[in-house]
Amino acid sequence: MSGSTHSVEEKIIKFLEETEEDFLSLWKESIILREDDIFKDRVSGNGHQMYLLVKKSLKSSIKDEEIKELAYKVAKERVLSKSNIGEFVYNVNVGRSTVIKYIIKSGISINDLQPIIDQINDHFDRYCYHAVTRYTELKDIEIKEKMVFVNQSHKDRLSLLGQMSSSFVHEFRNPLTSVMGFVKLLKNENPALKYMDTIEHELDQLKFRITQFLHASKLEVADKNKEEILVKKLFDEITAFLYPSIVDGDVKLSMTIDPTCTIVAVKDEIKQVLVNIILNSIDALKHNNSIDRKLCIKSEVRQESILFNITNNGPEIPEETKEAIFEPFYTTKSLGTGIGLYVCKSLIEKHNGTIYCESYKNKTSFIITLPINEKKPTVD
Repeated sequence: MSGSTHSVEEKIIKFLEETEEDFLSLWKESIILREDDIFKDRVSGNGHQMYLLVKKSLKSSIKDEEIKELAYKVAKERVLSKSNIGEFVYNVNVGRSTVIKYIIKSGISINDLQPIIDQINDHFDRYCYHAVTRYTELKDIEIKEKMVFVNQSHKDRLSLLGQMSSSFVHEFRNPLTSVMGFVKLLKNENPALKYMDTIEHELDQLKFRITQFLHASKLEVADKNKEEILVKKLFDEITAFLYPSIVDGDVKLSMTIDPTCTIVAVKDEIKQVLVNIILNSIDALKHNNSIDRKLCIKSEVRQESILFNITNNGPEIPEETKEAIFEPFYTTKSLGTGIGLYVCKSLIEKHNGTIYCESYKNKTSFIITLPINEKKPTVD
């Protein structure tokens, strides 16, 4: 460096030393600092450290590690205080502009100051880069740790559900089967006995709910009991089974199903999915105060797959809810278990199909696609 440059730097350093308290006071008045910041007492010290590094860099070249050390320390504090990174960047730039404003007042010509200003800007840029990079890294680590915890919590809950389901099925399935058997005997021996159809229907519904828990805890291999299913006949069985619920909900049902279309699948599992979706649609329609409660079921063949569209004119499902409805334990019903749609998604995916939801004002659709032909492994 030339002697004149040294002279300029020495003047700037002396000026900064003389105005240090004024600088820190003005900087503190201008920055964003939340009252609930757990490290708010350290902010002044961090600002002072930065100020000292600026002065040091004017005396001699400063190692990047020194800037990085302070930047990493501050980044960790910002993460732990749950501060917005925007606030930090703003405060750094307030420090930058305040330093530059002060040295401009030093009486040195702008031409002589320009190399110093460039040097200060480089110093702040490197500090900001290291701090934001480290802040982002720490935030990513924090998010990953939370996701691990959330995923483990889901696994623990599913494991607990499996244990509960095993006990539940063991304790209730055998007596339920006996009750259903005796109801059928009573119905055969006393055809005119009132309410037997209603009792039988409610017992079938209870059996269906128990089966849901069983599938949620332990999904069986999809290839088991696969058979060719006539889609029209399957929907006729389902609507007959759900007829009391359809009547009770005052729902107008319309079906457009190709009478010739077949799929190869596990009948009980696909039936469980469709029953659950239709029951959910009926429940949704109960919140529709209009006289015209519609449930429309359509099938459409598309090349090697079949598409089922189950649409109701009930209330719109909010976007944030729509994203979560297929997650386990998520429910908007006061007495819901939150496993119905989760089981549906699992069963459909086991059959190499897809299921998703579209919802708009007065129109909510569940769209299911399933392959028409069973995929068989190729043999060389």
